[in-house]
Amino acid sequence: MASARDYTIGLIGRSWAMVFASGGYNVKLYDNQPGLALNALNEIKKQMMELQEAGMLRGQLSATQQLALLSSHEDLQQALQGAFFVQECVFENLEVKQKLFRDVERLVGQDVILSSSTSCLVPSAVFSSVQNQSRCLVSHPVNPPYDVKLVELVPHPDTAAAVMDNAHILMTEVGQVPVRLRKEIDGFALNRVQAAIIAESWRLVQDGIISVQDIDLVMSEGLGMRYAFIGPMETIHLNAPEGLGDYMKRYGEGIQRLLRSFGPVPDFFAEDAETVVSEMCKLIPNDERHLSARRKRRDRFLMGLARLKKDH
Repeated sequence: MASARDYTIGLIGRSWAMVFASGGYNVKLYDNQPGLALNALNEIKKQMMELQEAGMLRGQLSATQQLALLSSHEDLQQALQGAFFVQECVFENLEVKQKLFRDVERLVGQDVILSSSTSCLVPSAVFSSVQNQSRCLVSHPVNPPYDVKLVELVPHPDTAAAVMDNAHILMTEVGQVPVRLRKEIDGFALNRVQAAIIAESWRLVQDGIISVQDIDLVMSEGLGMRYAFIGPMETIHLNAPEGLGDYMKRYGEGIQRLLRSFGPVPDFFAEDAETVVSEMCKLIPNDERHLSARRKRRDRFLMGLARLKKDH
């Protein structure tokens, strides 16, 4: 496990460590700044105990047993000893990621899989300095990964099929829900779909069609209710008497008409964009106290939804 240079091991790094430990794997956390890996380990211990008390600890092992599989390190070579899978969790800085993988590659064998948690950098860029690119891929989690199990597996153009297979097996084994992209694309799949939703939601608010509060309700009390269990393709497949083809016969022209009516990509930095930001901040002030409380609320709801999905 690797964290950001000059940054503490953050939520993504801690979550990955907890996910792999829940599957019974030994996990070594590394940070090049003294004491930060140990701090992350202490935070994980606290979180695991809380999860166990709430009945939401993942895996078959107790919190104590999982914690015994975790260790913190300040020496990269020591952290990489015995590794077969390296999950990098550095912040979104291409040069830092490239340097880290150059350092890692010098210290591991040719069969060790190198994986990045990047959410917006394509594998061909992240691994451009790696000599053996056939063992490289992006494993893009959803925040927070411990509660939201999807992980996008994105290959480098030269990634070996066996590497994708092994990563898929590992992610499934530790309880994640991996999806494979057949080739790299900017934003991967999740962020491209999310960007489309953000853009149209922003336009509807900015054009005075609907409020920030109500557009969020469109998703949370409407589309999101279905999408928590089935995706958009299955949704429309089930919404017509004879399935997907029938749906498009009935509604395809209307969908095309709507798509043609969409405006250009919104300017999120224009002067009138401030009205959208202001409306959001009136609902939830953007100070640490209010945002932290809403994040905790979000995570609590996600834990409850995860429990519901597990039971069904």
